[in-house]
Amino acid sequence: MTFVFKRCALALALFSLAVGSVFAQGTPANAFAFKMGLDLGAQTFTGATTDPDAGSFEFLGLSPDISFGKFGIGLDLTINYTLNGPPGAPVSNTIYIRKSDWVPTDFQDFLKIYLGKFAYVRWGEKGDPLFLKFGSFRDATLGDGFIMGGYNNALFLPNDRHLGLQADLDGGLFKFPFVGIETVIGNVADMDVLGGRLYVRPLVSTQIPILNNLEVGFTGVFDTGLNATTLATPATVFGADVQLPVLYVKDVASMLAFTDVGFEGKSTGGMLGVGGKLFNVISYGAQLRLLGAGFQPGYFGVTYDDYATGRGAEYLALQGALPGGFTFGWEASLGTSFLNDKFVFLVKLDSPFVTSETDPALTLPHLVGVLSMAEGVIPGITFDFIYDKTQINSFASLVSAKNALIKAQVNFLTGGAVISFVYNITYDPTHTPDPWVVQSGLQSSIPLF
Repeated sequence: MTFVFKRCALALALFSLAVGSVFAQGTPANAFAFKMGLDLGAQTFTGATTDPDAGSFEFLGLSPDISFGKFGIGLDLTINYTLNGPPGAPVSNTIYIRKSDWVPTDFQDFLKIYLGKFAYVRWGEKGDPLFLKFGSFRDATLGDGFIMGGYNNALFLPNDRHLGLQADLDGGLFKFPFVGIETVIGNVADMDVLGGRLYVRPLVSTQIPILNNLEVGFTGVFDTGLNATTLATPATVFGADVQLPVLYVKDVASMLAFTDVGFEGKSTGGMLGVGGKLFNVISYGAQLRLLGAGFQPGYFGVTYDDYATGRGAEYLALQGALPGGFTFGWEASLGTSFLNDKFVFLVKLDSPFVTSETDPALTLPHLVGVLSMAEGVIPGITFDFIYDKTQINSFASLVSAKNALIKAQVNFLTGGAVISFVYNITYDPTHTPDPWVVQSGLQSSIPLF
């Protein structure tokens, strides 16, 4: 049976390449477009050794993608299987399909499984007067990101896909540019991370230079999912901000000045900063921060979900259960993007000038690095890399994986197929018996048409 199954998979792959070469044609920007991809490969799922759905699986999937103008929808229909029975069980000549991908245990699990089959459904892009996106996203930001910046709900892939929601509406769409709203839901099935920002432009109808673009925002984000752990109440963060574009020279330079105040439980923090672009290639940012006891800027950030069960100290700080303290510190960011954002590099580093905190996560520098390259820079190669590192006290600790989240994916394009190497490592001190959580895999994708 194994031989027959592999022959069928090979025949399907060859057929996919032939069909893809026939249908691979350009499509006008506002026309209807339909694409279909075939995914083949192997990946590992974490879990107890007695769990038949944990271990190494091969997979086969279809990824239809439909778009028409601003509307688009993508599906992820993947079957994880083994040809020798369930992992951990005696070897048998039977096909085992991973049940937890398809068989729900209750209604909430049903929503998580089948809503997760939607890779995304979108209308427009971030920054448009109307923007809607259901599915996975890696960069959800409210305002200038002091409370939620770069939030990523795709950290649990391939084990679990979260179907989130981003919805933005600007009153300018109705010729009423005085107000607008941004919203984020991390996982629609669980309704866990919920956030929104309401903003007003009180001087937009005036002719006052610069000040007519003044924007005042009010943000609130909370996580109800913490109730699923030992934590009794949701994590709640809210605040206000003011933004003012102070410089804009087309294709030369831009600068946005902003200030924020945030409230995390019993702690308060504030920030004053600037950010912008130079020559549409270099992005920059700088902030001065005055933070109360345990206050964490960007609480809902890039790796928030990945530490959802291991951030007890942070949560206690949020509730005011840790000793008091304060921090006067800074954050600086520098990045570049060129070739129409096909190559992106961004580094953020924050650290205190003066602090009375004692938790190393709050007293030592913290770095986030992102590097990605899309198709068209180096023929046949694309990649994505994320490095989030806390508690940096030396160069050796900077390059150590301890207290870090590392995610990497390298893709090799050959003809119509894509071969991908995926590697994720997370240091989680609450994970037993080993704090190192490692996932790796090899997969290939073939466009059908």
